Amino acid sequence: MRVLLTRLSALGDIVHTWPLAAALAGQETAVELAWVVEESFLPLVACHPAVSLAIPVATRRWRRRPLAAATRKEILAVHRAVRSFAPDLALDPQGLVKSAYWGAVARAPQRVGFSGSHLRERLAGVFYTRAVTPPPEARHVVDMNLSLLAAAGLVAPLDATPDGLFLLHDAPGPTPGVTRGTVGLLPATGGPGKAWQVENYSALARMLNDSGVPVAVVWGPGERVLAERIVADTGARTELAPRTSIPELAALMSRFALIVGGDTGPVHLAVSLGVPTVAIFVATDPGRNGPRGMRVRVVSAGVGRTRRGSARTTLAGEVAVDAVFRIVGEELEFSCAAPS
Repeated sequence: MRVLLTRLSALGDIVHTWPLAAALAGQETAVELAWVVEESFLPLVACHPAVSLAIPVATRRWRRRPLAAATRKEILAVHRAVRSFAPDLALDPQGLVKSAYWGAVARAPQRVGFSGSHLRERLAGVFYTRAVTPPPEARHVVDMNLSLLAAAGLVAPLDATPDGLFLLHDAPGPTPGVTRGTVGLLPATGGPGKAWQVENYSALARMLNDSGVPVAVVWGPGERVLAERIVADTGARTELAPRTSIPELAALMSRFALIVGGDTGPVHLAVSLGVPTVAIFVATDPGRNGPRGMRVRVVSAGVGRTRRGSARTTLAGEVAVDAVFRIVGEELEFSCAAPS
């Protein structure tokens, strides 16, 4: 059976879709899986052991120059790629028009997505031949994704954990300037209102430095100024992590003793690599979209109801720096009394 899977972005959402790909690969019937993904996240898909074919798209770039000859050429190339793959089944866990569209382009006889109450864009439903309402026990997005398999008569094992260790198989060598025993801070998030305050990260870094723990601040595109602010606000034992690609980021985080961050893709990636992680949720529901793994501690402050198709709660909460410091101390087994 040939399956076309469409999860275009973003980093954390792709991590949460890995168990669906792994479940497809684990079926008794042989499955050939093609995954349509935004070009910037291609490394998260192209080397996954369950993926036979990764098909990159450039939706954001195409929108900037929709009438350009190069844009039309690239879009036609993707059309040809998905049609030549000729899937028997198309799965769209993303629930957007731009993701559901590719199953229709591929002319898959079965096109499966979520029912209207679980879609991020209701119009995406017009592209499906069957819509799935996840069962009540499938509250986490990983389990919601897996529930799509039932529409094709396939087994949907819940409570799966994303496994990103495949990214380390051909990982770059040791990252200069980051030594083992360092705590990595991931202060940026993918949306406004989801971040723990930058002053909190600075205070935590100073407390860790005072306890003899070195700290590195990790950053991605558009995040360097934020990271540099934390470094400037703290002591000499806090450093700025180097610029990284996605494979380099995975290699970098695998070297940290522990990661502290909010509801952001790199935190989910760190947990999938087995790195001890403290995840701080101030405005989203970790029960729906939290990191899954054996070595993660979640501190949650978001309250209120979640919105349709989103993990965001209606009210943000506060997480005390001392509370996070105590948890880090417990994980690293140093005194969790805050330095005076």
